[in-house]
Amino acid sequence: MEMVMKLGAQSPVVIFSRSTCCISHSIETLIRNFGANPIVYEPDRVQNGKELERALVELGCQQIVPVVFIGNELVGGSNEIMSLNIRGKLKQLLIKANAIWV
Repeated sequence: MEMVMKLGAQSPVVIFSRSTCCISHSIETLIRNFGANPIVYEPDRVQNGKELERALVELGCQQIVPVVFIGNELVGGSNEIMSLNIRGKLKQLLIKANAIWV
């Protein structure tokens, strides 16, 4: 769990994704369309991927991917990101985290 938190703090936006997950790709594309440049970790493509997935579950993530950190805070998965976007709050969160500028 500590490893995931450290990785989540490496950039204003960090996404734990899966290389074959279309929803993960959609969330990454949505965030990039705001002008953010997230760091993306794909547990299915790294040696310690199973360990990363276990740590995400320990953090309380109901789905393993996508999991998004914004401003060193665990925001959640695709449902949370889409909800923030629909309510017009995702852009504000990205600005507050210095991931994008107005």
